[in-house]
Amino acid sequence: MVTVVASVDLPVDEKLTIKKNTIKGEGSQKRFCLLTGLHGDELEGQLVCHLVQQKINAAPQNFHGTLDIYPALNPLGIDSITRGIPAFDLDMNRTFPGETNGTMTEYIASKILEDASGADFALDIHASSIFIRELPQVRIPPKYKDRILPFARHLNMDLIWVHNSGSVQENSLVYTLNQNDTPAAVVDMGIAMNCAAALSEQLTQGIFCLLKEMGMWSGETTAPREPVCSDKDSDISVLVSKTAGFFVRKVECGGRVKKGDLLGEIITPLEGKVLVQIKAPCDGLLFTLREYPIVETGSMLGRILNEGN
Repeated sequence: MVTVVASVDLPVDEKLTIKKNTIKGEGSQKRFCLLTGLHGDELEGQLVCHLVQQKINAAPQNFHGTLDIYPALNPLGIDSITRGIPAFDLDMNRTFPGETNGTMTEYIASKILEDASGADFALDIHASSIFIRELPQVRIPPKYKDRILPFARHLNMDLIWVHNSGSVQENSLVYTLNQNDTPAAVVDMGIAMNCAAALSEQLTQGIFCLLKEMGMWSGETTAPREPVCSDKDSDISVLVSKTAGFFVRKVECGGRVKKGDLLGEIITPLEGKVLVQIKAPCDGLLFTLREYPIVETGSMLGRILNEGN
């Protein structure tokens, strides 16, 4: 059943409308919220919403409880292919808990939070920016680690990162849901302005693993991957560019590297020179890697989860 969560009048007889689809099954009182589209250029979540509903529709007798699906929390951003809210230059994931009597964005944030609060679990699906590719991962605010880890382990992701990253900081949707006693986590995977079907399928399988663990799905599931877990900032080596240039990567995101391995080079097309070789500072899992090749001094090149010396 499709219902309206929030609606705001826009100029020229238009409306900004946030909708959700609710699927109900018998046999459980539990509720799962699937949210995505806070950033308009992150698209894997759109396909996940479709795949989850497709599987339930094929065997509705196996679904128990309530599933609320919010596929487009920032529909203006999705329509205009922009990360934030067009014309406002505003990151919607920094506006929670919002304010019922506030600006348009604050009002929408407050209605989304109000509607999703009280679920037994909420999952906010993101992709990375256009610059960086991310290995499929669950991100958890450190303050709520003990509450969320039992859910996160079933989501079939490659990594669980307990870290105060931007997507789970204060004023994010997930942080604020947890403040409201609603267990919630972020999935971050892939790259913006793209949709990798394999990643969406991987997460869909994980969602059904979690639904089964929660007693909300009685159909078949695959065994979830055993994720690597990081809960210390000291475990992470961040690679940044020391010069401007053109970054040529020599490895793929998600691989394990050895200390000293060549990860990429920063070159100058004008003179045909290699300015800097980027080498792994430690053994570990390369879970973030630069995709967009133009870099400035200080640009992010990658992250390695340290698994050695």
